[in-house]
Amino acid sequence: MEEFKTCNLDYFPENILIDVLSFLSVRELVRAGRVCKRWKRLVKDQRLWRVVDLTAWKGVTSRILWVLLRQYLGCGLRCLRLRGLLLSARGGTFLSESWLKALSTKCPRLTKLYLLHADLRSLPSCQLLPPSLQVLELRGCELPRGFFNQTLPTSPDQERAEATSSAQQQGQDQKGKQRSSPSGITINTLVLNNVPSFTDQHLQSLTSWERLSRLELRDTFRVTANGLRSCAAKDGICGVEGFPRLKFLEIGITGRQGYQLQMASLGLGAGWLGLEELSLGGKEVGPGLLCASRLKDLKRLCLWACTLSEMQIVRSCRMLRGLRQLEFLDVTFQPRQCPPVVEGEGGGEEEQDNEEAAGGESNNDENKTLDVNDPIPSLRRSLAVLLPACSLVFTNCSVQVLETFSPWIFLNLPTSTEWSYIL
Repeated sequence: MEEFKTCNLDYFPENILIDVLSFLSVRELVRAGRVCKRWKRLVKDQRLWRVVDLTAWKGVTSRILWVLLRQYLGCGLRCLRLRGLLLSARGGTFLSESWLKALSTKCPRLTKLYLLHADLRSLPSCQLLPPSLQVLELRGCELPRGFFNQTLPTSPDQERAEATSSAQQQGQDQKGKQRSSPSGITINTLVLNNVPSFTDQHLQSLTSWERLSRLELRDTFRVTANGLRSCAAKDGICGVEGFPRLKFLEIGITGRQGYQLQMASLGLGAGWLGLEELSLGGKEVGPGLLCASRLKDLKRLCLWACTLSEMQIVRSCRMLRGLRQLEFLDVTFQPRQCPPVVEGEGGGEEEQDNEEAAGGESNNDENKTLDVNDPIPSLRRSLAVLLPACSLVFTNCSVQVLETFSPWIFLNLPTSTEWSYIL
């Protein structure tokens, strides 16, 4: 027993200690590195710094970012999540050009960057971000006007110097210049969530991103239908114009009151070539479904956070013959409008007798009986005829409850595709 009393963490192998330290937050890791020299060495292991989340650390300043970059962050960093000072009373510059350049040099494998409430108006362009980025997510950020431009803005002195040097070397080293020119932004996924400063001009700048294949626009209130229509992938004089490689597009407005609804999803009517996946949410579902029939290459459609009727869905999907998957997420379905029963019509007594005769069988299958006001079974049958190769997915869906209809709520089970009715 005395041997166990003297046992401490020094007897554990380093691999086990690193696994234990991996459950700590960034702030706790920095504190753990002050315990002893061994722990300081273990805390700097790059296996602990692959995914760094600083959004929960509210007191992060530019000084703390420099300390983390110089002492801890390195080639093992893959994902970085930061919270800015946009909503902080402290204010000040959060991301500087020098820090971003140092981040690009010291963390060459960084592929995902998430910025929350960051004021990016001090940065002239996104070209200052690490060139290894593949996923960029901005939430609640402020952007300058030319943030998504491919080229950095230059001063008049720099323009004169470049013009002089180009005139001297014209015709001598054109091939060398082409090889040394930047290959462009390598980001293939861009997520914009509640970015009020994002406008049609920013959207037009994104058309120069050659590798952009996934674009998500959530609560971007200043994007209009004309702006989206001008960026549509279409055949032009010099080839495909707009977004030539865009495969996934999401448009959703679910947020605040007081903003004029732009109905940007009407821009889908221009017919986006190569667009295979479309996600519509909130107030953009109705206008988007009206134009979805123009998308000839569409294979997957997701509708979320909205209220729909069976007739609205069937009419919109009638022309989508190439659709392979239709997903409903947090959708409230309107109950079916049953025709009124006229008194005195023939066949009423016979139907009542048939119902009484089949009463015993229906009692045994009460859980499988479908409500007559439930639109889901009828929707499945209608879409099975129109789109026989399309699969339907329902997640957290319900039926709107009205006084004149049955008070049954329609919910799906999270671990099964079957449906249950809860009173």
